[in-house]
Amino acid sequence: MKRIAVFGSTGSIGTQTLDVISREPDRFSAEILVAGKNDALMERQIRQFHPRKAVMGDPEAAVSLKVRVADLDVEIGSGMDAVAEAASDQDIDLVLMALVGMIGIRPTVAALTAGHKLALANKETLVCAGHLIMNLSRDKGISILPVDSEHSAIFQCIGEHPASSIEQILLTASGGPFFGKDTTFLKTARLEQALNHPNWSMGQKVTIDSASMVNKGLEVIEAKWLFDTPVERIKVLVQRESYVHSMVQFVDGSVLAQIAPPDMRVPISYALGYPEHFKLPVNPLDFAKIGGIQFFEPDLDTFRGLALGYEAGRVGGSLPAVFNAANEKAVQMYAVGKIGFLTIYEIIEDCMTHHHVIESPSLQQIFDCEQETYERIESRWE
Repeated sequence: MKRIAVFGSTGSIGTQTLDVISREPDRFSAEILVAGKNDALMERQIRQFHPRKAVMGDPEAAVSLKVRVADLDVEIGSGMDAVAEAASDQDIDLVLMALVGMIGIRPTVAALTAGHKLALANKETLVCAGHLIMNLSRDKGISILPVDSEHSAIFQCIGEHPASSIEQILLTASGGPFFGKDTTFLKTARLEQALNHPNWSMGQKVTIDSASMVNKGLEVIEAKWLFDTPVERIKVLVQRESYVHSMVQFVDGSVLAQIAPPDMRVPISYALGYPEHFKLPVNPLDFAKIGGIQFFEPDLDTFRGLALGYEAGRVGGSLPAVFNAANEKAVQMYAVGKIGFLTIYEIIEDCMTHHHVIESPSLQQIFDCEQETYERIESRWE
């Protein structure tokens, strides 16, 4: 029995993780659940999975949760200190980190410091603090298991192949709901249109990031750290149906691809059960019906989020943290109607242009960059 701590249990990845766990009760148990504010859903998860500990990042939500589950034998924690403490709990075997945003950095560090195996679904941790996280992972002798479908695919394709045999990583993208659109369309793109993803069911922030292709910029930087590969050797290709989750090209010209239905439970289950694959209620692809799979070059001029991600990854240092923080704030503003879709790019580019890069920032300097970025945006756009 593998004891799992699920961070972000009420979000999209977290709920799908618990679905996988529920189907394999002899293989996995949800020992610790961690979430932000959704105490109603957390109550339902506690009653179904019977964790010994549940933590809410929001203290008010924790107070409400205590009342809701007063009849159950479960320890309730609250606040970010309790979140980090849960990550270092010694009675777990694997931490699945699916918190959204830079709040995932501190508990990720705590989990690795405690020596826990880590299944990582939080992009921002590696984007903003990749140099710190990967050094800690190496020092502890812990491999990070990627949960993103693209990075899981790359991880599987690389396998035991030596780095010297790899020519480039081919990172696929769906292109999101706005594939093929021009700036005239994007100028007036509404929130409900941005959230209408053709293939994936994801949370609001990640879905908007997919529409802007900032998400793919974040994934390029994430792949840089996970696979110790410069961004110049990470090529993005659009594959609209999300059947090919990513590929690896080797120096002899051969290519390995990981192909699967667009269902996040596939990479989640692989991270939980690594190195095993186990049966899921997912319909396998019928290649005769598919007929063919097409790839397209991404439009970097229109979808500048990807181009800005490449720039941040190439420069490195503290710039990816600014790229990420500026996008987080801009997406929040777009989601409530304060700015238009194209202004997301304008905000990110402005913050990156005016940032003085720190070559190897400490964790505190990364958080300082985040705060400074927020303050700049608030002074100019709010």
